[in-house]
Amino acid sequence: MLKRIAAILLVVLSLSLTGCVSKVTGLKSYVDTGDGYQFLYPNGWLPIAVPNGPDVVFRDLIQQTENVSVVISPVTGNKTLADLGTPTEVGYKLSKNALAKPAPTGATSTKTIAPTDSGRQAELVNAESRESRSKNYYILEYAVKLPNQERHNLASVAISRGKLFTLNVSTTEERWPKVKEAFEKVVKSFSVY
Repeated sequence: MLKRIAAILLVVLSLSLTGCVSKVTGLKSYVDTGDGYQFLYPNGWLPIAVPNGPDVVFRDLIQQTENVSVVISPVTGNKTLADLGTPTEVGYKLSKNALAKPAPTGATSTKTIAPTDSGRQAELVNAESRESRSKNYYILEYAVKLPNQERHNLASVAISRGKLFTLNVSTTEERWPKVKEAFEKVVKSFSVY
């Protein structure tokens, strides 16, 4: 009788612990104290160097088309994110190359989602704002068409210390349903200081 009760308790405990486990696991932290930002990125992603490109780029070891990058651009005056526009306006500008110049040829990630002459077409799917630690962030979602594939991008945009910070995480449209939850966590983890 005692063994039966212990077995039932063990099963109940196992089931309740399984319900507490998040589907998003295996995220690592990246902190850049010099430039003043941090974010989480998936385990198994490695940093890659992009000459004259983004401040940092991580790419999946297996799915090498999946990446996360941070681009830092100067902002004139003491502009806030709201001064640049609403989330939808900023998202549209970012997709149309209106906030910054494109990165040099050869960069895997640029200051815009679809730079001029890149062969990309970006459609803003969703735009929202959030506040964290008294900083405003715009979370932007894009469907991106390239000549040979369709992609899905999430971005987080913020201004701090006279600089525009853009974190962009990208995957193929086929993989999007599998990585959506993790990518949303990456984008929401982005913070500037």
